[in-house]
Amino acid sequence: MSIRRLPEHLVNRIAAGEVVERPASALKELVENAIDAGATRIAVRLAAGGTELIEVIDDGCGMLPAEMALALERHATSKLPDDAIEHVTTLGFRGEALPSIASVARLTLESRVRGGDGWALTVDNGERLAEGPAALPPGTRVRVEALFARVPARRKFLRSARAEYGAALDVVKRLAMARPDIGFSVEHDGRRVLSVQGGETRPQRVAALTDRDLAENSVAVDLEREGHVLGGVAGLPTFNRGVADHQYLFVNGRPVKDRLLVGAVRGAYAEMLARDRHPVVALFLDVPADAVDVNVHPAKTEVRFRDPALARGLIVSGLRRALDEAGHRSVQRPSEAALGMWQPGYLDSPSPSGEGLGWGSQVSPSPSFEDLKRYSGAALHDPRTTFFTPPPQARAEAAHAPVPATTDFPLGVARGQVAKTYIVAEAEDGLVLVDQHAAHERLVLERMRRAMANGGVASQALLLAEVVELDEPGCDRLEARLEELAQFGLELERFGPRAMLVRATPAALGQGDVHGLVTDLADELASYDEALSLKERLDHVAATMACHGSVRAGRILSVTEMNALLREMEATPHSGQCNHGRPTWVKLAHGDIEKLFGRK
Repeated sequence: MSIRRLPEHLVNRIAAGEVVERPASALKELVENAIDAGATRIAVRLAAGGTELIEVIDDGCGMLPAEMALALERHATSKLPDDAIEHVTTLGFRGEALPSIASVARLTLESRVRGGDGWALTVDNGERLAEGPAALPPGTRVRVEALFARVPARRKFLRSARAEYGAALDVVKRLAMARPDIGFSVEHDGRRVLSVQGGETRPQRVAALTDRDLAENSVAVDLEREGHVLGGVAGLPTFNRGVADHQYLFVNGRPVKDRLLVGAVRGAYAEMLARDRHPVVALFLDVPADAVDVNVHPAKTEVRFRDPALARGLIVSGLRRALDEAGHRSVQRPSEAALGMWQPGYLDSPSPSGEGLGWGSQVSPSPSFEDLKRYSGAALHDPRTTFFTPPPQARAEAAHAPVPATTDFPLGVARGQVAKTYIVAEAEDGLVLVDQHAAHERLVLERMRRAMANGGVASQALLLAEVVELDEPGCDRLEARLEELAQFGLELERFGPRAMLVRATPAALGQGDVHGLVTDLADELASYDEALSLKERLDHVAATMACHGSVRAGRILSVTEMNALLREMEATPHSGQCNHGRPTWVKLAHGDIEKLFGRK
């Protein structure tokens, strides 16, 4: 078969396969064109998830009639004034979007420059149908109808209208997040689903497009290194999600989905989140134009850095520094669902039969002397009777020093312990509940990390070495890391093909479950040995050790111990969440307590 040149309409169809994968892809190209045109307001209208209608209206610079005709030709663009493609500063520059979309849909392009007349062009699946004057304000309006209607092979692979709508809305959110100076609105099937005003700050725009609670449960990220600038918003580890869809990454104002950057975010939160939880972040990385290649993907959703290690290190360092400065913060308010579980308690009034004895919601007559004798006798024999059973005996301790004022400490002062698991503290602005195991787990981890930074964790030799039996691969993994584990104070020795000998454990852990610790470490190394760097693997090792060495739920603490735990939490970074991303403490503000009792 001889070589031939493909016809123009077929070339456009092939280009459409790269650029226009689904309605969201077409919408992305059109909104990017509006942003590059200098628009201050962009309105989007969708029907059936964009399969039936995509309309983008902007108030940008507009186009002259001759420019409109040229814009519908392949590789025609106004975004490259010269041949220096590596210095491009606009979002789009290939010049393929409009002709590619017009080859697989009915496209109507209307535009008007300021001080000029409006003009319209209509192209139906590559065939130009009509053109002529149009009435519209300065700017551009692009209308795309019946996408892939004449390409059934592509149409049948589209997902449901709801799924396509979700993808299209996500595209607009990411572009709107990158440009808080521009106002955006989205309508779907006649219903307004998104509206943000221009002139917002970056944190305001991020919170408006993700979760309004993010503003109160996040920290600002700001770091500069070797001409690379990182800014944005990072949610507290306790403000997490079950999927990674709430991670927004931008390079030079361009939304990207880059595996390098996603991996850096995961590494920064590694020892603060469970494996199946994901942080909420919006990070904006600005780098010199020659330090990144944005022309590695037709849709420009991926980038390639000249120095990947620098970009990754900047994100990890910036996130960890911001989270370190957050101190003991966590998501401080209990959820509305949790508050809804609190219900007023009502017990029936005592009856002469002795059933339902207790305090009722209404005032009952005072019992007579005979009633008292009968109730007292019933209390000795009837396990259901509670009115005259002795009250719970709380453990009281002699006060050797004045009780500290609650205003002196953010987490308040300890007032007691519930279920041998939760510390109850009184703060100036509410009631604080602390999970003692989760809190101490974080404190132990941070102590070990500080010790590692200062040369190593002190070890405590065992009086009798303990043998831990494992499978042979597990022993091999531990044997390969003997020196690294020794830095954490854990001294191991191979003891035959299927066992390890434990000679010393980290002093910070005290006397714990040595067998469980070594078994879990072998499992951790199996899970992360290939995927993570050495530093990240060691963070997981430290987290596993800290879990085994922390105060367990079910242990009774003295008031002194409880207050010591609270004070150390206030002075320790990341103490607002345990090593798995769960909160270590929550606060019931005075207003929340008043609501529970109907006072507010």
